[in-house]
Amino acid sequence: MSTEVDMKDVELNEVEQEKQPMTAGDAGNGDASSPTSTEKNGAVKVKMADETETKFTGLSKDELLKVAGTPAWVRTRWALLILFWLGWFGMLAGAIGIIIQAPRCKPLPEMNWWNQGALYEIGDVQAFSENLDGLKQKIDALAQLKVKGLLVGPIHKSTNDVNELDLNTVSVAGSLTQFEALLDAAHKKSINVVLDLTPNYLGEQPWFDDMMTVANKLKVALVHWQKLKVDGFKFSGIERVIAVQPAVWEELRAQVQNGTDEKKGVLIGVTEKSSPEEVGALLNSSGVDLLLSGVLRASGRSGIQVAGAAEQLLGAQNQTKLAWNVGERKQGHLASLVGGELVKLNQMLLLTMPGTPVFNYGDEIGLEDQVANKFPQMIWDKPEDAETLNGTAKEELDERVALRSYFKSLSELRSKERSLLHGDFVALHSSNSSLAYLRSWDQSQRYVAAFNWGPDAVTLSLAHDQLPAQATVEVSTDPEQLAPKSPVDLKALVLGANQAVLLQFPYTG
Repeated sequence: MSTEVDMKDVELNEVEQEKQPMTAGDAGNGDASSPTSTEKNGAVKVKMADETETKFTGLSKDELLKVAGTPAWVRTRWALLILFWLGWFGMLAGAIGIIIQAPRCKPLPEMNWWNQGALYEIGDVQAFSENLDGLKQKIDALAQLKVKGLLVGPIHKSTNDVNELDLNTVSVAGSLTQFEALLDAAHKKSINVVLDLTPNYLGEQPWFDDMMTVANKLKVALVHWQKLKVDGFKFSGIERVIAVQPAVWEELRAQVQNGTDEKKGVLIGVTEKSSPEEVGALLNSSGVDLLLSGVLRASGRSGIQVAGAAEQLLGAQNQTKLAWNVGERKQGHLASLVGGELVKLNQMLLLTMPGTPVFNYGDEIGLEDQVANKFPQMIWDKPEDAETLNGTAKEELDERVALRSYFKSLSELRSKERSLLHGDFVALHSSNSSLAYLRSWDQSQRYVAAFNWGPDAVTLSLAHDQLPAQATVEVSTDPEQLAPKSPVDLKALVLGANQAVLLQFPYTG
């Protein structure tokens, strides 16, 4: 047994003091009979460690090498290595399987800026905004409509004498300086400007009789405007030029479409032809980027004719070259041609058909032609106007505001949804007074557009292997009857008189 003193329990008697009996003097209260106390102060026990702590130093290098070489560790390492590679190859095989099984994305068609949204025609700048400077001030308002291009003019000098024709100057509604400022303002808002250079836009023969003289003047003018960075040109009456002087037209076409080294220009042709057969033939022979025709105007309110024309023209894969309009510079405004009650319906038709929609200025607010005047003054409403108007004037203002908002929502939807931009067209239903079709693209949302031109309500039973049982209302001409985001039964779609609706449903694979 060790002779060292066991320090585990030590009573500190050195510091322990016995409590002494308290006397009266100690108590300080003069009470001599106070009891004395024999109670001791508490003892403190201290527990001391009897072993020295040992620091863990681990295995040495030689010891580690010796252990690592044992059969058990060798087998363990091999097992872990095999598991790692099996897991890695398993994940790789899974990823490859997902890629193989996933549906392939359909390649996007070649699209140009004129295929990506609506075009807005301003055939009379003075009626629209007094002059070119006023038009520049309206660029922000036009950008809100999500239009991709402006068709401006003609603004050049035109007379009955071809020798006095001047295609290089601005003689209507402003100056060349104002036009350049307009171009700059529009480009900053990503809006392109197409100039109407139809030589004889005031006469019966848009290209005069002396086409060679006209062609020579046009060649010079095209270079002039292209240097100013005009984004393209529009010509009316192209069928006569192609028929009479095909070589002349080919030269002009190449000059426009080749453009400058910096940018290629768009060539827009306008024809009075209205049958799908004639329009299809001209589309192929003219080589234009966009062809505007009277097909929709000729179809009137017949869903059968609209569906037939679309299917026939689209059958030649001409979707990116087709342009649709109802209102037009020479023909007049949409509201005057179809009636105020059908403005919304026709706006939806133009903005959901395959191809490029073209609107006459004011079509977004239902502007109507005046007597013998196809260029009425544009109406620019201000928010403060609503506070000072009442009665009929207030109702008309509210109607214009509502129409513009409706147009904007459809135009914005078309500019961002692939099914509406370049999707396939499938006719679902057509009759003399009603029409429905499907727009779909690859794995994007699908859209069904349905129209009723008739004076009575109709019930459409839409059936197709791509259609679900129900769809959701996206936009309606009558939101009280068909409220946005509400579900509808595609087997029993009820449309009121002069009503149209755009429905959407998701791609399900």
